[in-house]
Amino acid sequence: MATTNIITIDGPSGSGKGTVCHILAKKLQWNLLDSGALYRVLAFAALQQKIDLKDHQTLVKLALDLQVSFQSNGVGVDTLLSGNNIGDQLRTEIVADAASQIASIEVVRDALLARQKAFYQKPGLIADGRDMGTVVFPDATVKVFLDASAEERAQRRFNQLQEKGFSVSIAQILSEIKERDFRDRNRTVAPLRPAEDAFVIDSTCLTIDEVVEQILNLVAHKLNL
Repeated sequence: MATTNIITIDGPSGSGKGTVCHILAKKLQWNLLDSGALYRVLAFAALQQKIDLKDHQTLVKLALDLQVSFQSNGVGVDTLLSGNNIGDQLRTEIVADAASQIASIEVVRDALLARQKAFYQKPGLIADGRDMGTVVFPDATVKVFLDASAEERAQRRFNQLQEKGFSVSIAQILSEIKERDFRDRNRTVAPLRPAEDAFVIDSTCLTIDEVVEQILNLVAHKLNL
């Protein structure tokens, strides 16, 4: 696999990965992989079908059978499950928490690994996730780890959910983010951490445009684009 045209952007929930990756994919005209969405889709489907999250083999079968795709809508990316747009339904804290639990299951991660790798197509790929640079595309030339304080990420999620009409508590969101961070960073399988050669950006006090500019400068330097 040619890995020179893969940019991996890892980081915790709420760090701005999704927005940054969409902007980069649009500017570079590259393909986009939202790996977190794959886990959220799986979590959503499991919750809809009332599958016990401890039933690993049923989750693996569900993962292999998922009919999921991503389509640009001009301002963002729609997530389609069996042809139905479920993007907004994936942003609830219940789904996010279930996705974090599922992501710690090794056999489920193995089931989704080949599907993630298959998203690479010319001219290039922006890969958004938690282990893109450490596990899925370890040979990618450009690796970024995007972080932010838990408090800032909770505020961003609070604002996002309120805009979509959800009634939420910022204190509860902060608690769930801290719990999810601990689980993601300390799991035995593909823990959330920067790749050794990743460029780390703390977005706590940065705008999206400032983050994108830093990454584009890095890309221009490494890939001569």
